[in-house]
Amino acid sequence: MKSYNTNFLLLTNLFFRKEDKKEDDKSMSEEMILHPRPSAIVAALYTLRDLDAGVAVLHGPAGCSFKHSRLLEEDGMHVLTSAMNETDFVFGGHESLVEVLIKAEEMFHPALMGVIGTCSSMIIGEDLHQAVADSGVGCKVIAVNVHAGYRDNTVGVILTLESAYKSGIISGDEFERQKRMLEVATKLEKEVGAACKSYIPPSKGDSKIDVANRLLELIGKGKKGICVLNAKKETVFMFADILRAVNKVAAPSQIVNIANLDKEVGLKKIRGYSDKILDELAAEGIEIDHIIGGLDEYPVAGEKAAAFIRDLYNSGDVNVDYDFAVLLGIPHAVPLEKYGIKMEIFSVTNGPRTIEPLKWLGHDHAVLEIDLHPKTMGATGIVPSEFGDTLLKLKRIKNEKCKS
Repeated sequence: MKSYNTNFLLLTNLFFRKEDKKEDDKSMSEEMILHPRPSAIVAALYTLRDLDAGVAVLHGPAGCSFKHSRLLEEDGMHVLTSAMNETDFVFGGHESLVEVLIKAEEMFHPALMGVIGTCSSMIIGEDLHQAVADSGVGCKVIAVNVHAGYRDNTVGVILTLESAYKSGIISGDEFERQKRMLEVATKLEKEVGAACKSYIPPSKGDSKIDVANRLLELIGKGKKGICVLNAKKETVFMFADILRAVNKVAAPSQIVNIANLDKEVGLKKIRGYSDKILDELAAEGIEIDHIIGGLDEYPVAGEKAAAFIRDLYNSGDVNVDYDFAVLLGIPHAVPLEKYGIKMEIFSVTNGPRTIEPLKWLGHDHAVLEIDLHPKTMGATGIVPSEFGDTLLKLKRIKNEKCKS
């Protein structure tokens, strides 16, 4: 046992010497986050999905990232593991990884495959690129040297996209654009999101019934509102349902719709989400008045939305100004307070640890859509939301009471 521990410590030290010292120094100067945060390994997996990889191989223990691996299988990507064990932690799992890569190609015949490191394989310095070469697989393979020790999970996305760029799968311009977005997203979370304080308690948010009743009260009085859909990738399939519900319970003249649904921006798979949402909304007579970016541009699209609202709908003229805003997806990325916009704010998020920061920002109502992400995996169209259903049901009840 003593020999095992000595080897493990030596290997650990060798690994961490390879890490970027500048990044380490930066992390040391930041406040420690005590609550659980997303993993860079998982972020790399989701990015492979976005790149339309047919198979992702995790080089690590069988249980690593189990929950998200299962979710990604529901979204059409096969996820395999080299199932590293205690022996592999000391002597390496190169042969196991090579075997899994060969089997993956034989079983699924992917055009693109990804192999992702984990804490276990990275600590002992496994060479993913050499394993790919030794496997002799014929398909394109993206190798991502990543672990869960990064402070920011966005590092996993950047590393995967960088590997995709070097493999000729995306252009250099697209890689740089995505990298900029991810850097802004990381900054946003540290300033006003779930990483803005050392510990943020999870919250279930305000009562959906109470918030829906207040929104219906404003609409019933003829008040006008802005609905801002600023969602991240596949989560749009449920947040769009709330935009749809708001439009159904109000007159067309009462609601202005702003959304990050640009069909020309981002990876092909993500652009397809925007296409589907816009088609479905149009089929129900709902138009988006202002497009503010793509589904991966939520960190900066919110700023554009706030500028639109200030310039067009909050000029200070009570005869033309709007009275409330419904912010969907990443509400804390829409800085209404920065632009001096005074409205009653209804925010809907899927992050239990985003509720408290929204309250600190002064949002009047903060609603949580529980388990939104798992419900939108593999979605091919708009998915019903709890808050959207609540709005529609309460509206029906009010209409029935008026008739009686």
